[in-house]
This record gives sequence, structure tokens and C-alpha cells, in this order.
Amino acid sequence: MDNMTHFTTFTLMEPHNAKSYRYIYFTCFLFLYVMILFLNIWLSVVIVLEKALHEPMYIFLCNLCVNDIYGTTAFYPKFLHDLIFNSYVIPSYMCAFQAFVVYTYVMCEYSTLAVMAYDRHVAICQPLDYHSKMNKYSCSILLSLCWVIPFLIMFIAVFLSNRLEPCRNHIEKLFCDNWSIVKLSCESTVINNIYGFIFISLYFSLVIVIMMSYIKLIIACKASLECRRKFWQTCVPHVISLINLTVAILFDTIYNRYGSSDFPVNLRMFLSLEMIVVPPLFNPVIYGIKLSEVRKRVLKLCKNCTKD
Repeated sequence: MDNMTHFTTFTLMEPHNAKSYRYIYFTCFLFLYVMILFLNIWLSVVIVLEKALHEPMYIFLCNLCVNDIYGTTAFYPKFLHDLIFNSYVIPSYMCAFQAFVVYTYVMCEYSTLAVMAYDRHVAICQPLDYHSKMNKYSCSILLSLCWVIPFLIMFIAVFLSNRLEPCRNHIEKLFCDNWSIVKLSCESTVINNIYGFIFISLYFSLVIVIMMSYIKLIIACKASLECRRKFWQTCVPHVISLINLTVAILFDTIYNRYGSSDFPVNLRMFLSLEMIVVPPLFNPVIYGIKLSEVRKRVLKLCKNCTKD
């Protein structure tokens, strides 16, 4: 087979009983995609329009919503197209691009959650220094890092994958990811494995740091009822989002590396899709319900829309 740069095509895994249920799958996934777009765009618009929400915490939340839209756009349109035309084929360059977007989405999600954890740590533990530390300049730098670092990491990862010559063309997932592309190669993948281990370790270390910061916040909030109330309102959604995403990524990473073809098909599909279905759908719901300021502004905007 020609090298990936020669626009060879790969085949993707078909959903279970795709021929019989593809219209049901299409309806369900279209509904999911529309809901994800609606909830994330709605929450982003509320934050942008309401000046009272022009605070670092809500700006980072808006970034989380934008990232969810970015990540899901890599999967849903292509998958819906495949279901309609009953053709699960993707050009290699589009496969590399899809892997790039999916992975940068995941890393940007983690980076944003880390920045949000830092924001809450400063707000609760160092309230007098909050406005000096979380000014417009520092927020801009943090937001830039949320995007720039994942893009640089994945640019190198995709470059390392594209230098390999594939000897197979079937990917055992509903979408492309970097490790699935690497596994198609008959050449040595030692460099890819080492690089993958480094950046996976980096981001799981980041998860540990975030969790430790929240544990520190819980200890700091024990003495004050006001601190506990603030933690419950603003930090609990972050913790839920972090656990939600980490469980999804952990399942996907373990299955990618050590998964067996003996796994039930439906379970394999769920594990591979969880990270691009659950977090983007539940993040805006969790934050919209739990953050009182966001909830008030959303309801206010809804009332204004219904009056018009």
C-alpha cells in the first residue's frame, strides 16, 4: 500500500447492525449533535451578551463550550454522512485531520479545566489577590496556552504518525484517532509509543494536580460556611466535568492500547464514543444548572426571547 501522504483511504468500523438500524442511529446522533450545538452555543451567547458574566470563571467556561463545539464537529458530520450513504470510508489525510482535532479537543478540555481550577483556587484561597492575578492579560495568556500547547503536541504526534507506512487499512473505531493510525503500520512504532506515553503521562499528571488543588480547597473551606457555599456552587461542576472526561479518556486509552476483539461490540462502541458524546452534552447542563449567575442569565434570556 502507498504511504499515507498519497491519499490512500481507510475503512472505519461499522455500527452494530448498521444496515438494519442506520436510520435510527442517524436520528439519535443527529439529535445528540443538535443538542450539543444548541446547549453550548446558547451558553456561550449568554456569557458573551451578559456583561455581568464577563469574569474569568465564565470566560473560561465559554472557552470550554467553544472547545466542545470544535471537538464534536470532527466526529458528528462525518459519522452522519457515513450513516446516510452507508459508506464507512475516509481518506488518509482526513483521517489524520480528524485525529488531530479529536486529540486537541481532549487536551484543550483538560487545559481549560486546569485553568478553571487555578481560577477557583485563587478566588477562594487568595481572594484579596484575585483581581491582580486574574486580570485581562493573565486570562488571555492562560486561554492562549489552552489552545497552543495541545496544537503543538498534536502537530508533532500527527507528523510522527504520517511518516509511518501503513500495511493495513481498517480502523476498529467509528472515527480516526492517532493510536489507531499508528497501529496500521508494519514499521517500528517505538518513537510514537515513547512520545504517546510522554504526553499521556503529562495530561494524567495534570489531572492529579487538579484533583490535589480541589482537595486543598476542600480543606481550606472547612472552617468557613461562606467558603463551603462558594465551593459547592462554583467548584463542584468543575470536579464533575473532570471526573466525567477522565473516566471517558481512561476507558478509551485502555481499550486502544490493550483492548481485545472479544469485547462486546456495543461496549466497544460506547467506550470509543463516550468522550465525544458525554462531556460536550453534560458540561453546559451541569454548569447551567449549578452556577446560579449563569442559570439566572439563561432564564432571563429565555424570557426575553419568549416575549419577543
